[in-house]
Amino acid sequence: MSAYKQKGSKNWWYKFTWRGRQIRESTKQPNKRVAEQIEAAHKAGLAKAEVGIRERRPAPTVREFIDNDFTPFVESRFASKAKTLEYYRIGLKNLREFELLANSLLDAITGDKIAAFITKCRQAGLAVASINRQLEVLRRMPKLAVEWSKVEKLLPKVEMLSGENHRERVLSAGAEDRYLAAASAQSYLLRDVATILLDCALRPEECFRMRWEDVRDGALHILFGKTENARRTIPMTHRVAAQLDMRQTDATSEWVFPAPTATGHIEKSTLKKQHKKALAAANVEPFTLYTFRHTCPTRWAAFMDPYTLAYLAGQSDFSTTRRYVHPQADTIKADIEKARGRHRIGHGMKAKRPRARSRRLSQHSMIPTR
Repeated sequence: MSAYKQKGSKNWWYKFTWRGRQIRESTKQPNKRVAEQIEAAHKAGLAKAEVGIRERRPAPTVREFIDNDFTPFVESRFASKAKTLEYYRIGLKNLREFELLANSLLDAITGDKIAAFITKCRQAGLAVASINRQLEVLRRMPKLAVEWSKVEKLLPKVEMLSGENHRERVLSAGAEDRYLAAASAQSYLLRDVATILLDCALRPEECFRMRWEDVRDGALHILFGKTENARRTIPMTHRVAAQLDMRQTDATSEWVFPAPTATGHIEKSTLKKQHKKALAAANVEPFTLYTFRHTCPTRWAAFMDPYTLAYLAGQSDFSTTRRYVHPQADTIKADIEKARGRHRIGHGMKAKRPRARSRRLSQHSMIPTR
């Protein structure tokens, strides 16, 4: 070893030559043994680099990864998708505020830390669906960390909680009539939005963001959405076309449903109070506007093949479309009765044919032979 002390210094230095280059550094250590270990480590590092062996970098903490890597990625990737951006922001905010996870190294996330986060969310009164949305954000982070070489090992899989309630409400024809009548009494705005959602299976935000240039040729042209499959053309029903025609006569904005909001068009909050009053006036069990989107594909499913249904709903995966179709007890019973009736008719026809054939044969047998 080449450890030495400079005059007047209490710390040890080392000096050696590597590939014709002189290296001299202070160890900042008064202990010679520790100084020699530091010198040896420096030489070993140079040797590893020469043969392509790199030193393992320490993994960032969850908070550092969120601030320096994940948040900039999300902000740039989903800049044009307000809902997706809001979803990530809420999840990241809650993860940063939970110290046990936020201060943990990214490659040191363990099941007990995730369980502690879930417990904290439950104590805060969050539903299973809300907790799962935040766990989805957490699950996305390790995948990107491995892809971006922030960690060098596979991280534990983040499991979703069971027991999440899915939207399964479908409006009956009677409930629809009462709601639309009550909505008309509140405002034509709520009635028109509800009608479009009921007849065209739009996502509420797709309806809110419609421009007049998207309404043409007897159809609604959706040019944006969560995925590429959200871009689609949906023929308008007569009542949707009539309501939009009346609305267009007084149009003063590019938006079909303009409003004094930051975006210039209506938002979910715009209809919140009106929707609540319409529910009370219609004496209908409370539901969200998204229920209209589930109601429409359920009704279409009786008349459309799965491919057309998935296209009109703006979905690429049939398993997703299946979650939007909810067979109802009354329609199931009616279909079963129809099937049973057709079976009985078919069975009866088959039973009569042999008798008719036997009569013809008996008549033929009575014809005298020559």
